[in-house]
Amino acid sequence: MSAQGRPLERALALSHQLVAAADQGDVQSLPSLDAERMQLLTSFRGARRQLDAGEQAMIEEISRLNHRALGLIEHRCRIKARQLDMASVGRRAVTAYTTVGRR
Repeated sequence: MSAQGRPLERALALSHQLVAAADQGDVQSLPSLDAERMQLLTSFRGARRQLDAGEQAMIEEISRLNHRALGLIEHRCRIKARQLDMASVGRRAVTAYTTVGRR
């Protein structure tokens, strides 16, 4: 791998870390991992015009991992929204039962 490909290797490693963090629900580490990865990808793109087969494969893997991380985050958001919805239903039920009990 050329010296120019090393930022791409690091971006790929960060992509794996992003998926792991998303899978574990570690949303606090996601912005810094993503920012570092974006900086590496931007510098790589600015330095290169033609990708070799290995670089193209790494870009495709980074893209696949990015989609996976986004899917995991969206899934966790839906779970959290459902939990909040159920808590709201519970609070309304408690309020309704308390009101009925006072009569």
